[in-house]
Amino acid sequence: MSVIAANLQAVHRGIAAAAQQAGRVPEDVALLAVSKTVAPGIVREAFEAGQRDFGENYVQEGVEKIVALGDLRSRIAWHFIGPLQSNKTRLVAEHFDWVHAIDRLRIAQRLSEQRPAGMAPLQVCIQVNISDEASKSGVAPQDVPELARAVAALPGLRLRGLMAIPEPASDPAAQRRPFAAMRALLQSLRTADLPLDTLSMGMSGDMDAAIAEGATIVRIGTAIFGARVSATTAFPNSLPARD
Repeated sequence: MSVIAANLQAVHRGIAAAAQQAGRVPEDVALLAVSKTVAPGIVREAFEAGQRDFGENYVQEGVEKIVALGDLRSRIAWHFIGPLQSNKTRLVAEHFDWVHAIDRLRIAQRLSEQRPAGMAPLQVCIQVNISDEASKSGVAPQDVPELARAVAALPGLRLRGLMAIPEPASDPAAQRRPFAAMRALLQSLRTADLPLDTLSMGMSGDMDAAIAEGATIVRIGTAIFGARVSATTAFPNSLPARD
């Protein structure tokens, strides 16, 4: 068994244990392998070990990887999980299956306008700045309902739910509080007749807390692929700026 395959198995065991501890079904929590700066050959190795969902933070790198692994395109779901600038929306609309970080209506409108007619709707989540951090992207919780209604009405998109990256905390109770707030926010939107089913939240350090509070997608990178190299080292021909 390869190192990547063994790492994936270990992560899945951790997800299953956290789900069972929370009284949930492990299959209700999807693993999104964060493959930023990971070479296409390593992604292929993870695919061969059974992984099907991959998350990218940088537009140019992600598109290059999608093209390089074109023979797997129908069997991989590519998620864009980083901040998205207006001048990069077309590439994302044309190549990705999911966008996790919608934080303003204009970005959603551009993705809607630029999604090719022959492709399935782009699955999207609204990023919530649940810890009110000035350094983080995301919508304030009180502004989410208005944005959610507007995004849900756009053609070419399907609003699936919410995403958050809370402020780091080492105490399990402190970790759970922002995730509990996210769960309550999603429930309030569902009560308002938005058929949402996704909470994209939880990474290596707080995965258990996120699963306990209802995460349906956890985003894990280094526990699968090891320590990251810089994007410019792994992809020297990519655009150096963060997308």
